[in-house]
Amino acid sequence: MEVFPNSSKNVIDCSDFGNSSCPENFRSAGVRGAMYISMSGVIVVTIFGNLGIIISISYFKQLHSPTNFLILSMAITDFLLGFFIMPYSMIRSVENCWYFGMTFCKIHYSFDLMLCLVSIFHLCSVAVDRFYAICHPLHYSYKMTIPTIRQLIVICWSLPASFAFVVVFSKAYASGIKSYEILLTCSSSCPVSFNKLWGVVLFSFGFFIPGSVMIGIYAKIFEVSQKHLRVMKTTPENVGDEKPNQLSKRKNRKAAKTLSIVMVVFLVCWLPCFLTILIDPFIGFSTPAVLFDALTWFGYFSSTCNPLIYGFFYPWFQKALRYILVGKIFHSHFYTANLFPENQ
Repeated sequence: MEVFPNSSKNVIDCSDFGNSSCPENFRSAGVRGAMYISMSGVIVVTIFGNLGIIISISYFKQLHSPTNFLILSMAITDFLLGFFIMPYSMIRSVENCWYFGMTFCKIHYSFDLMLCLVSIFHLCSVAVDRFYAICHPLHYSYKMTIPTIRQLIVICWSLPASFAFVVVFSKAYASGIKSYEILLTCSSSCPVSFNKLWGVVLFSFGFFIPGSVMIGIYAKIFEVSQKHLRVMKTTPENVGDEKPNQLSKRKNRKAAKTLSIVMVVFLVCWLPCFLTILIDPFIGFSTPAVLFDALTWFGYFSSTCNPLIYGFFYPWFQKALRYILVGKIFHSHFYTANLFPENQ
């Protein structure tokens, strides 16, 4: 999600911005080359890592579960960010200029903001899913059904899309910012500045409140998981059907642990950017554009980390990825392959 500071000057004319032309790049060719290589690496990992998740969950029948459908939708979000947003952001960051026009600037930023909010909505939905699976397992099968997951996914996409496009194209976010229209007309950097009201709204409802809800849910999950562990330690291993029940609880706890790591990575990566959006209007839009740029890419990095986290913690993803890379998914009926070790 890219944000660029407004000027704190009371009067702005196009001479301050080179009359919409790009300023001479202050970075050397070597620095620009290094930036292109490193950012391209992040983009490639983001695209192909999340594409691996998308293909795995879509193809293998064993992975068609409510939780995994939420992970699939979240992976699509990260894939779209890597494929459609990050390349343009990379050029703007390296060249210190926006070459694609103000109309596409608004479209680009709208999708950027939308995908960020879609991710946090998905993480909230995943937290609710894990809450029922671990804290209310008897209610899980009829509470978190496939139709329920579909409805959650629709909400996770439609609300952020409506918010992002309405706020950006209505220019409500810039209401009251002096000389913003001149800045928008004259600047070559795709400037987007949130006023005090919308900075608080975005930080509160787009990050702080859902983040607090997620942290509260996972704290409850951790508490219940600790109780389950204590019960399992006192339960004899040869008691009837307890072993399958314990295996199911162990799988649910492992899934909750992995997804909580994804949540923490997302919150840590995006917190500095959201805090800057909140604070910047109160300090006269004095935050340097280079700092905004760096914080934006730090936020993007959460989408790069997700497939790496799944690959490290989920054996099923490792196995599915091997099958994809060797082309076994092109064999007939291979979608029923077993991806889970017997002890998991």
